[in-house]
Amino acid sequence: EVQLVESGGGLVQAGGSLRLSCATSGFTFDRYLIGWFRQAPGKEREGVSSINNDDGSTYYADSVKGRFTISSDNAKNTVYLQMHSLKPEDTAVYYCAAGPSTTNLQLGPYNFWGQGTQVTGSS
Repeated sequence: EVQLVESGGGLVQAGGSLRLSCATSGFTFDRYLIGWFRQAPGKEREGVSSINNDDGSTYYADSVKGRFTISSDNAKNTVYLQMHSLKPEDTAVYYCAAGPSTTNLQLGPYNFWGQGTQVTGSS
């Protein structure tokens, strides 16, 4: 059974930092992409960042470049999203998702999804 479990969300003041984790199981980790997405109330889901565990390539949305860093620990089958300089507009539920390594980093499709973790940036 494929599982993706996000953790690390919370409430943080503007300018603060959080690290999200996406623990995975049930598939061959190093042959998959892992992407982070977010959805704020009343807004469409947005792709934030992704990493190809096969070749190490990464993608960042313009809105998070220079502030967020994605990384992967193949030994733990876990992907991290380190977020710095958080802004109130980063407030959203953050989801991780997995797709095969041939998937486009930005466009997907992503086949498996986690349940999400809430990130709230206060002003």
